[in-house]
Order: sequence, then structure tokens, then C-alpha cells
Amino acid sequence: MAISIWVDADACPRAIREILFRAAVRVQRPLTLVANHPLPVPRSTYISCRQVPRGFDVADDYIAQQVAAGDLVITSDIPLAAQVIDKGAGVISPRGEQFTRDTVRQRLNLRDFMETMRATGEVHGGPAALHDRDKQTFANALDRYLARHC
Repeated sequence: MAISIWVDADACPRAIREILFRAAVRVQRPLTLVANHPLPVPRSTYISCRQVPRGFDVADDYIAQQVAAGDLVITSDIPLAAQVIDKGAGVISPRGEQFTRDTVRQRLNLRDFMETMRATGEVHGGPAALHDRDKQTFANALDRYLARHC
């Protein structure tokens, strides 16, 4: 089965996109970045960028509609991860966490809890900066996934 790689690119760090560009060419699989603004991509028959209109979850909705069973989605958006897992796609976060049906449900619960805590002012801030260790963890998770599915 020929898989496609979909990237929720609005929040995907440039360093992770660079890793994905190299991987798509190496395994000769289509890679589509989906964002609500133009993104530079290398010239390659395997790499494209789909610009969607601005709006809440527009890129997520596009990916959820286009993804097929066996495809891979790169996202840190937990609701999107849950949607595409239900369609049979694989999901890896830009920090290298591979989601499963079980782990995505746990993350949805944690996300909802943290949202409540932020709303009450108990918790502030967002995710930590991306470090070299995170990039390596992502690259390793991506390589493992591609080795199993390509």
C-alpha cells in the first residue's frame, strides 16, 4: 500500500519539516503540508503544500477529509490525531510521540483538563521549545514508521 504523509504545517517547526522533506524524497512517498499561509517547499515531485483558507480547524478538517487508512499524519493537535486514527492512519507528533487509539484518548483527557486549568488561571504558558533531542526523537519515530509501512 502506498502511503501519503500529511503535515498539519501551521504549527510544525521548520526543523521537523526539513526532516520530512528528506524522508519523503528518500522513500519516494507524497508529502503534503497543509497550512493557512504559503510555506516554502523544495522542488520535488514528492513534496507539495496545500494552502487552505484561514479559520478555526480548517487545515485539520482538510487533512481529516483527505487522509486514508495507512497514511501518516504529523500533528500535535490531539483532536485531529483522534480523528485520523479512527480512519486507520498513523500519527506522530513533531516531538516524536507516536499516538495510538489508547494514548490519544489519554491525551484528549489531559488536554481537556489542562484547558480547564488554564481557564481558571492555574496553569500558564505553552509547550517547551523544540530541542535537538526532540528532533532526533522525531526522526527516529519517523524512520521506524516508514520502515514498517513503505
